[in-house]
Amino acid sequence: MLFNSWTFAIFLPLVFLLYHAVRRAGWQVGVLIVASFVFYGWHTPWLVLLLIASTALNAAAAQALMSPGTPVVRRRWVLTGALAFNLGALAFFKYAGLLARTLLPESWRAQLPWLGAIPLPSGISFYTFQGISLVMESWRAGPAGFPGLAPPLGARAVAWFHARVWFFKAFFPQLVSGPIVKAGEFFHQIGVKRWGDVDWDGAMRKLVLGFFLKLVVADNLKEATGVLHYPEFLELPRLNLLLLLYGFSFQILADFAGYSLIAQGLAKLFGYELPINFNHPYLAVSITEFWRRWHISLSSWLRQYLYLPLGGNRRGEARTYINLFLVMFLGGLWHGAAWGFAIWGTAHGLLLAFERFTGVGRGHPEDWPWWRRVLGIAVTFNLVSLLWLLFKLPDIRQAGAYLGCLATNPGGILPQYAFVTLLFGLPVVLHHLWGALRTGSVLPTARWHHAETAVYGVLLAAIWVNAGTPGDFIYFQF
Repeated sequence: MLFNSWTFAIFLPLVFLLYHAVRRAGWQVGVLIVASFVFYGWHTPWLVLLLIASTALNAAAAQALMSPGTPVVRRRWVLTGALAFNLGALAFFKYAGLLARTLLPESWRAQLPWLGAIPLPSGISFYTFQGISLVMESWRAGPAGFPGLAPPLGARAVAWFHARVWFFKAFFPQLVSGPIVKAGEFFHQIGVKRWGDVDWDGAMRKLVLGFFLKLVVADNLKEATGVLHYPEFLELPRLNLLLLLYGFSFQILADFAGYSLIAQGLAKLFGYELPINFNHPYLAVSITEFWRRWHISLSSWLRQYLYLPLGGNRRGEARTYINLFLVMFLGGLWHGAAWGFAIWGTAHGLLLAFERFTGVGRGHPEDWPWWRRVLGIAVTFNLVSLLWLLFKLPDIRQAGAYLGCLATNPGGILPQYAFVTLLFGLPVVLHHLWGALRTGSVLPTARWHHAETAVYGVLLAAIWVNAGTPGDFIYFQF
């Protein structure tokens, strides 16, 4: 089910009213579990089976890892088995085709045509990472448990333990495209929620901004950047090629940040807080800062469960650079089963290593002179936008053809593509400018609150009159 569908417009109020009609935590959790599985399996019911299998196994593993009676050796086997299941399922559904194309001879692939037709379940990357977070936190906590989740004692406690794990894994606002919620961030929030405690103002602001970024900005930019497709772009003038690349850079931000804001707003309606996923990433003055602002939940997850276990920066400079490369390479592959995504991740890893080696971006950017901040933002934005080309054209040969056209195609401009790109890219620029002013304490928050409310009214009107052609969220494919 899509957030930007009429089906969801009916589904949400029904679930909301039923949820707040019951006054016990167990019933509320049950309502959201059922609603989440309906949401997930609405268009493709068989996907629910994989989610059920993943949830059940991770719940059983978490219980065993927390149980005081589980021997140390068995705990290790449980952890290993749970990680192998999570990563194995992700590898099979997401990377079997890529590995077959890379490793198997063509004659073998002809005998195994199903390898190229394995469907990619929606959200598998997100809920798999949440499962890994659960078993890792359970392994580290052991019988002591962690806030909101302790070893269950008695049949009712076991049932409540598993219900909370199923809720954590399936909660529909963040199920398909995040934010990636770590176990320690969520379980302590579970409890009875009351209508009067709903943060209506915060929820509505996030929902309006999120739907505006998706429906008005991203979906309208999609109409222009759709031409950035092989072989359509081969005849475009150079200026159009460049503007369309910037347009896609704005589109992917508006699309994914829009989804994350909608997810946060929906969670607030049910009394839950999801982590911030974007913090005006195109204000970053370096690639290092960009990854503190872009897809923050993924960056945090990779740091906690991959970078630090590899040794982080505690084992010397050489090992630090290797760890940065490995994390970003795997982060690239997490985004898609194509070598273009691996190259994208590798490039970001090399840039992070370069910045660490040269000291670029060190210190506090707010203390830099204005010209250095502007220069850093411009360089970072252009590097990030250039690398987004591999998301639009993950085939390396097609990306190379684009770069060749950018160098050799004639000048001039096709005004219709330029107009759409500039018009619907402008809100992203203004959103970042607003963020810069607020961060810099230029705007007195209390005085501008009413003006900000009026802006949200304008955004709501724009959603109603100027939404683009509905389309899937870009990150659904990941």
